[in-house]
Amino acid sequence: MRAPVSTPYSVTLEDDVFCGPSMVFTNVINPRSADNRKEEYRRTLVKQGATIGANATILCGMTLGEYCFIGAGAVITRDVKPYALMAGVPARQIGWMSAHGERLDLPLEGEGQARCFATGQRYRLVDGRIATS
Repeated sequence: MRAPVSTPYSVTLEDDVFCGPSMVFTNVINPRSADNRKEEYRRTLVKQGATIGANATILCGMTLGEYCFIGAGAVITRDVKPYALMAGVPARQIGWMSAHGERLDLPLEGEGQARCFATGQRYRLVDGRIATS
């Protein structure tokens, strides 16, 4: 059984996105009940393979990169890099994840190489971005 998640029309989910129980997408940055602000809806894009943990909140207008991993209860207030592991309120990057969902032993910045323990896939960190080989 899948837990219900409300997805406003301003949110686009690409293939293979996981949305955990009770996670939330917002659609207006400063809502007021007395004002209809549909013209202020901001687009949110969740790229392929992203995981959003239970009770996480994604503020409107964000892009979540491919295979990123949003920890349970995190509040996303800015765009998320592909493969980034995010946690906290507000969320900050605490690591990197493989496409399979395994934590990678890479620094947050600079350069480095790692291999996914589960699949053997190689990952390379170059200029703060993940590349696969």
